[in-house]
Amino acid sequence: MDETTIAATPAADPRNPFTAVPIEVTVCVGKARPLIRDLVTMGDNALLTLDSRVDDPVELFVGERLIARGMLEEREGDNSGQLVVRLTEILQLQPDL
Repeated sequence: MDETTIAATPAADPRNPFTAVPIEVTVCVGKARPLIRDLVTMGDNALLTLDSRVDDPVELFVGERLIARGMLEEREGDNSGQLVVRLTEILQLQPDL
């Protein structure tokens, strides 16, 4: 994926200063459920098996809220090797009432 295929983000809305505030997005690639005794004995180079595969979709969260799903990809070009997420589904976000 080159720079031109990265989703364009709209410019901040000058009427709403909150559109320029950064947020943290967490990407969940899978979960593991080891026994505590196995976890505390793990050392360098230990493997923790996840419940997902390399080609499975990942989930994107803001805080505890699921906002989207996507696929992990590796960036090419100047930043080759860097992970990116290609969004495949953006969830309809409803305010909490």
